[in-house]
Amino acid sequence: MFYEKSEGKLVNCNLCSHRCRKIADSKRGICGVRENRDGKLYSLVYGKAVARSVDPIEKKPLFNFLPGSRSYSIATVGCNFRCEHCQNYDISQMPKERGTIVGEDVPPEEIVSAAKRNRCESIAYTYTEPTIFFEYAYDTAKLAKKEGIKNVFVTNGYITPKALKEISPYLDAANIDLKSFSDEFYRKICGARLQPVLDSIRLYKGLGIWIEITTLIIPSLNDSEEELRKIAEFISEVGEDTPWHISQFYPTYKLIDLPRTPVATLRKAREIGLEAGLKYVYEGNVPGEDGESTYCPNCGKLLIHRFGYHIKENKIKNSKCTYCGAEIDGLYP
Repeated sequence: MFYEKSEGKLVNCNLCSHRCRKIADSKRGICGVRENRDGKLYSLVYGKAVARSVDPIEKKPLFNFLPGSRSYSIATVGCNFRCEHCQNYDISQMPKERGTIVGEDVPPEEIVSAAKRNRCESIAYTYTEPTIFFEYAYDTAKLAKKEGIKNVFVTNGYITPKALKEISPYLDAANIDLKSFSDEFYRKICGARLQPVLDSIRLYKGLGIWIEITTLIIPSLNDSEEELRKIAEFISEVGEDTPWHISQFYPTYKLIDLPRTPVATLRKAREIGLEAGLKYVYEGNVPGEDGESTYCPNCGKLLIHRFGYHIKENKIKNSKCTYCGAEIDGLYP
């Protein structure tokens, strides 16, 4: 989907915001999983699941969307980013670093059946980047919708408007990474650009898809108060009801020389988010912090008490605070 022929046997891809141009015969796009074969662009990962798992929805992370529920999570190899801190680099970068496409043959029908069998209320397209296995996710999401199962993207937000609009009738929620508010960071660390991500976040919101934003705070790269304030103000402009997850970095892949994010930095970022008017700001990767729980934005009372991905107590009834009756944004069982 979303490719067009160029001159001769060259093709252009319009699935993601890289918009790869003039892909030659037998060559692939930046993602490493879409290949030109005799003037036609093919997905090499359709039905090729490299990871399947039943996860708590909180792991995505989605905190204001069906909290406490299960999500059947799937991925293929490949990604259109090359983040130097990727925690799943072994599968996300495999097609680019080794040229290898691996995966178990699992058709969309089997994904939906497995989700039902495991009593999952949603299917999450996650671990790598769902945009690059769009056709697989699209066909699965359509079947899931018919069965009353929700669909969730965990994404870098680099999808084109046309592709997002195509899948939007079947997409219920997304957690979108806003990795930095610096184009230089995106170019140097991720191999991408900032503006398409900002545009994508606005479009997700405009299409009525529930979104939550995640920023992994990396010491010395995106942890200045100025940058965190810019991120918080942008999210607030998109919608004060949009949850912001600020997560602790730990050394991995190519960024092994940097330290873990100090908890004090996460607390400061949360404070900045609340000052910017955001109703829900969460601290991630630090089980036991107060910032991983949900509080009523009206009366301040603790509503969902979390420890890591585990919910210890939920005081939201009929989408309302049981203390003051205020509406709590999101989707609740």
